Amino acid sequence: MKHYKFIFLIALFAFSCGQQPASTENAAATEAPGAGQSAVKDDTSEPDVVRVAVGSPDHTTLVAALKAAEYVDALSNAGPFTVFAPTDAAFAKLPAGTVENLVKPENKATLQNILEYHVYVGAIREDYVQDGMKLNQVNLDNVTLNKKDGKITVNGANVLGVVKASNGIVYVIDAVLLPPDKK
Repeated sequence: MKHYKFIFLIALFAFSCGQQPASTENAAATEAPGAGQSAVKDDTSEPDVVRVAVGSPDHTTLVAALKAAEYVDALSNAGPFTVFAPTDAAFAKLPAGTVENLVKPENKATLQNILEYHVYVGAIREDYVQDGMKLNQVNLDNVTLNKKDGKITVNGANVLGVVKASNGIVYVIDAVLLPPDKK
């Protein structure tokens, strides 16, 4: 009798291993192909740098540019990142039609280069900033940070505020940083 119980248990085990229903977690993952880190729903953790921008009424142009450049997922990842985030007023200082032109699909590479010039891989806290400090940005060009009397600038743009994020730090700035021309 013990022999039959043993065979029955082995058969039951083999059958159940081969016939496992897909978990709801795996089913959800296959239903949303291509969804990246930005698709993760999390209302309890500290927001990442993208959610900081999305939650700011002063960064709608930046968020639109990130979407057009397809960088929302990249900046939603673990990082850490230091992001210099121009306000809508900063974008408004650009010549008329510049933003509208940059978000066109045919200008995606130019837009990506500009946005990459606003991102440093690593978290540079305010108290780490030193006058004349250079950071090599994601697009491989340098920006220069200056600090005088406690006020920070990046390539001459004023830092208006600093927001800590789950994957880095966002420096709110009053100008759009334009990469140097390649010669």
